[in-house]
Amino acid sequence: MNITKLPSGSYRIRHMKNGVSYSLTIDHKPTKTEAYKLIAERVEMHTISADMPFKRACDLYIDSKSNVLSPSSIRGYKSIIKAINPNFMNMRLSSIDLPSVQAEINSYSIGRKPKSVGNMSGFIMGVLKFYGLHLNSPKLPQKEKKEPYIPTPEEVQAIIDEFRGTKYEAAIRLAERGLRRSEICALTIEDLSDDNVLSINKAIVQGSDEKWHVKATKTTESTRQIILQDDLANLIRKQGYIYKGYPSAINTQLHSVQKKLGIEPFSLHKMRHYCVSRLLDKGFSTKQVMSEVGYSTDYVMKSTYSHAMNMVQARKAIADLFS
Repeated sequence: MNITKLPSGSYRIRHMKNGVSYSLTIDHKPTKTEAYKLIAERVEMHTISADMPFKRACDLYIDSKSNVLSPSSIRGYKSIIKAINPNFMNMRLSSIDLPSVQAEINSYSIGRKPKSVGNMSGFIMGVLKFYGLHLNSPKLPQKEKKEPYIPTPEEVQAIIDEFRGTKYEAAIRLAERGLRRSEICALTIEDLSDDNVLSINKAIVQGSDEKWHVKATKTTESTRQIILQDDLANLIRKQGYIYKGYPSAINTQLHSVQKKLGIEPFSLHKMRHYCVSRLLDKGFSTKQVMSEVGYSTDYVMKSTYSHAMNMVQARKAIADLFS
């Protein structure tokens, strides 16, 4: 029996029994009696579930987490299950090993992006780990390194001008302020205070039932407050709502306007990219930007957005230098 404290403050319990390694993590330091009891429960779960088909294990795994997973996460898991080879889904847990997982990943990766393959692999490994099967990590396709498209200030202004006076204006302008589409569509007039403070504390996501559900924001840090410019706040009060309609309709209208203006099509989320890059280029600190747009870590900004607009300008200047 080995009990190790992790950097996160949690404790990992490991134990080898009959040639099988069992491991679990808890949020406090266990006594030896408690540790042996927890391992015994894990061994029992493993024994009972050994002959369980992977499909049944997936269903029980999702059910066990139904109260903590968002509807969109459950929808994503069920979509992965539908795409996995039926032969793998019918395999007994006791028969699944790293080669069989790797073979399924290799098959799944055909015609799919590395991110989708990574999500599928993470789901499979999560289910197996839940039932006490700890395999080495499979080999995944190399991640695509793409610089996000960031609209120019001129493109953003032209789009906003085109939407003025329509029911989409507030939504587009809130996207410019860094809000996610899911946040915009969940907002109500009651979320705007008399002093123009907008409280962002919920989001709308599509569940496995294909219906839209209002839930908590993506992360704890996503729950935040921002101060709106006077004219935008007054617009919202005058029309009495922020956005009415299907979330997908915003991108449909956005693409229509982009086509009319001769702008390369991009999704509403790219307005968020624009907001982050502009704030960074204007000298706002990483912490200030994270608070404004609701990031939980600075990883995305450092690896993706940081001074991206300046990089584009620099590349143009370098090209001109050698022309």
